[in-house]
Amino acid sequence: MRFTIHDLSDNPVNLLRRAGYTFQRREGSEMSFVRPLAGGGYPRFHLYVQIEGECLRASFHLDQKRETYGDDTRHHGEYEESGILKQEAERIQALSSPAPDDSTVSPI
Repeated sequence: MRFTIHDLSDNPVNLLRRAGYTFQRREGSEMSFVRPLAGGGYPRFHLYVQIEGECLRASFHLDQKRETYGDDTRHHGEYEESGILKQEAERIQALSSPAPDDSTVSPI
């Protein structure tokens, strides 16, 4: 799944840390982050990010389990643009939006 955050006002590493992601590595202009959903490290969201000007361009998927090695390398990932991936993209995008001004919130 892919999404873009326009007018990025925060450091992308800080933004993704607030979203629960851990920086994994950098290869050229692309950074990789993961966010495990369980104690054993899988399933996990695997996010690839590139910064272009003031835009964060992200591509990510859900790794269901660790890669399988042998005669053939298998990747157990989900890439659909719906369900849990869509919810996660919306959650990250919401974190990048400015927080509402507390002065406009009425106390209960």
